[in-house]
Amino acid sequence: MSEDLSNVPGFQFVDHVAIAVRQGELDAQVKAYGLLGFREIHREEVYGGDQVREALLRVGDGPNLVQLLEPLGPDSPVQKLIDKNGGRGGLAHVAFRVRNAQIAFQYMKEAGFQLIDKAPRPGSRGTTVFFVHPKSLGVLIEIVQDPAA
Repeated sequence: MSEDLSNVPGFQFVDHVAIAVRQGELDAQVKAYGLLGFREIHREEVYGGDQVREALLRVGDGPNLVQLLEPLGPDSPVQKLIDKNGGRGGLAHVAFRVRNAQIAFQYMKEAGFQLIDKAPRPGSRGTTVFFVHPKSLGVLIEIVQDPAA
């Protein structure tokens, strides 16, 4: 049985896996991943609703990244995740790369996915992103368009 998937937006690959780390532990975590050969390629403080300090680590020579997220304060959604997780860090979300965030957003909205953002918005490192509620796919999902790709 073959389905017509011609209208499905261009999902390309896993962009990154985001891991929450406790406040004050970002540098130690970057160093630990570095011992495994991961290279830090970007660091940024993200304000607005996110309230995190992020470090992006490249896995080998591929396109996949690990994003370490450290809360900037008690109101950060990442801090709330850590609190909910008994004070431990852990998986924050999985991000998928798409060719066009607006097309993916419209498609997913029309398909009935529960979207957190009202529209695609600016993300870190110049990307365009939106989030999909865990009720839709079992875990928090971020959709990422990277204009540099």
